[in-house]
Amino acid sequence: MDNIQNLPIDIQTSKLLDWLVDRRHCNLKWQNAVKNIREKINAAIQDMPENEEIKQLLSGSYIHYFHCLRIVEILKGTESSSKNIFGRYSSQRMKDWQDIVSLYETDNVYLAELASLLIRNVTYEGPALRRQLAKVQQLQQELSRREVECQSSAASMRERYYAACKQYGITGDNVTREIQALVKDLPVVLEGVGKDAMKLEKQIQLYSAFTEFVCGWSEGVLPLLTFVQKRGNTTFYEWRTGKTPTVVEKPVVEEAPADAITEDTIDWGDFGKSSGSQDTASAIKVEDEIDWGISLEPATEDASITGIDWGDSEAPPDKIEIVDAGTDCPEGVAKGEDALTMLENPQSRSQFIDELTELEAFLTQRLSEMGQEEDVVAMSQFQLAPPIILSQSCKKIQEMLSEVQGLLGRLTTHQMQQLFMIQASPRYVERVSDALRQKMKQADILVLKGTRMVEKRQEALEEQARLEPRIDLLAGCTRELQKLIEVDISKRYNKRPVNLMGVNV
Repeated sequence: MDNIQNLPIDIQTSKLLDWLVDRRHCNLKWQNAVKNIREKINAAIQDMPENEEIKQLLSGSYIHYFHCLRIVEILKGTESSSKNIFGRYSSQRMKDWQDIVSLYETDNVYLAELASLLIRNVTYEGPALRRQLAKVQQLQQELSRREVECQSSAASMRERYYAACKQYGITGDNVTREIQALVKDLPVVLEGVGKDAMKLEKQIQLYSAFTEFVCGWSEGVLPLLTFVQKRGNTTFYEWRTGKTPTVVEKPVVEEAPADAITEDTIDWGDFGKSSGSQDTASAIKVEDEIDWGISLEPATEDASITGIDWGDSEAPPDKIEIVDAGTDCPEGVAKGEDALTMLENPQSRSQFIDELTELEAFLTQRLSEMGQEEDVVAMSQFQLAPPIILSQSCKKIQEMLSEVQGLLGRLTTHQMQQLFMIQASPRYVERVSDALRQKMKQADILVLKGTRMVEKRQEALEEQARLEPRIDLLAGCTRELQKLIEVDISKRYNKRPVNLMGVNV
């Protein structure tokens, strides 16, 4: 018997209520009794004495049997004046709470209610709060990650913005004004390129002599580049006509104003008005006889009588005069595209770049050939070459090639290409400015988004601060319920140890 007395009673918490009902400790219809008790408790708490401990008990989320016992003990002190010689209390407060305790003890209703509270805390309340806390913590991690992403993306967008500004050669403080300032400086840059192109005399002479010696090409090579080398970055009019203009009128390109939107209206005049119809009627005169142009007399052979011209007359046909473009301007006056310089005019600039590329390819190939080992065939082939070809060395060719590549690189950079497009279309400035500002706008949006992530993360932290005390309070209440139930069941089994399994909040 002693061994059995020391054996613990292990009860699974989820099956505790069934265990109590199966062993006849509680009635199966205990919920109806609890409902009646809860109504009495709600009525009794409306009239309570001023006591700090009672306030703390009533401030709890749920008042159970052991709370009621403690309230009765407190009322014994506060309601002692209403106690009669038989040990009973005439106070209605005491009677109400004593009735509540008595109802709880009937069929051990309090034990079933405590078991139900414990099961609810362990099965539902605790896991729900833990899931909510885990969700808040996961949200904090996600918001922290997104905050870092927003910051890095904003920094990347700013880097792309300043990299794009660097390609245009501007700082990015005021994009529109800086780009317009670059366009204003473009003629000075092109003038410098034209002056440097005048130093390409040796390269052009070498290429011309080489093509004439190897290919027998007697015509001139690189005509436009040769022209710029001799005369500089002159007007397109001088290249086209061979004459220096006396007056240069460059086209003034202004930004087109916004198109005005007007409603299409139809002018019906005075249609339908009586005055108009009267005027029309008065202006029409109808003769008594109508001449339909039909005659019953035989037609004559004279074509002049019929009035029909069959095209057989010998009148000379009209002459069509073809006028060349630009000849409508007075001689010596350069207007429109003729007034642009060789490097400002898109047509001549493209040809200039093409000829520079051709010259670069020749010098590159020539440098490669001269760098190879000399053979007998090559030596015999160039024995009769002009002195300008024989006097060249790899070092000289390399210097010539560097000069050509330098000019070509200055004209084909991304900045120059954009400036040429801006010069051709002033509206392109707006498109470029909008594209650059869009990058900075996206960076600002990402910064604001990151700030919003910080605010949401702070809200999640506050939610976590509210949940953690609730979980701690629930865990304390659950452990208290577990202890009370274990002690109560242990008394019923001669104080055998009782263990409620699976209590984890």
